[in-house]
Amino acid sequence: MPSLLLAAFAPELAGLDTSLPRGWVAELTGVGAVSAAVATARLLAAHEPDRVLFVGTCGAYDDRLPVGEVLSAAEAIATSVEELSGRAYRPEWERVRWVATWALPFPGHPVAVPPAITRTAEGGRVLSGVAPAEHLELTGVFAACHAAGVPVAAALGVANRVGSGGHAEWQLSHARVSRAVAQSLVRAGVLAPRTP
Repeated sequence: MPSLLLAAFAPELAGLDTSLPRGWVAELTGVGAVSAAVATARLLAAHEPDRVLFVGTCGAYDDRLPVGEVLSAAEAIATSVEELSGRAYRPEWERVRWVATWALPFPGHPVAVPPAITRTAEGGRVLSGVAPAEHLELTGVFAACHAAGVPVAAALGVANRVGSGGHAEWQLSHARVSRAVAQSLVRAGVLAPRTP
């Protein structure tokens, strides 16, 4: 069985897809939690991997995570500013949290997954009570892997501060941060050759 390396879009693989060791396969999930869930479920059925590693970038809500830091997503949490502010709610039986099920050698942090990119400092302050960072695809990937019983982990690089200037900062830094994630995984031996 192969191990499956996933990213939302090709630049966040940072060349890993062209230099993977034996036993690894790289694929893309598309952007957003729903697209990622559907794509991950399809890829799990197609490849029958023994484990999944998602790589990408994230935004930090405050000074707990500096831009450039590589983290392991300990938990993916579906949430929103509206929900946390009391203007929306979820049915009590809706699952909103999925934990990583294999460990990476990076600091572990919960990651919030809102329905869209947070553009305001106030929204970031509200969401920071749940997690120090946000990402768009992680709940979809983790939920699909949990449903299939496949171990999953995620390595994310902090590419920007969440807020009004977040997108511009992400555009400037996401390629560099994606390379840092890839280099950290290789240095740590996470992408070692797998036995067929």
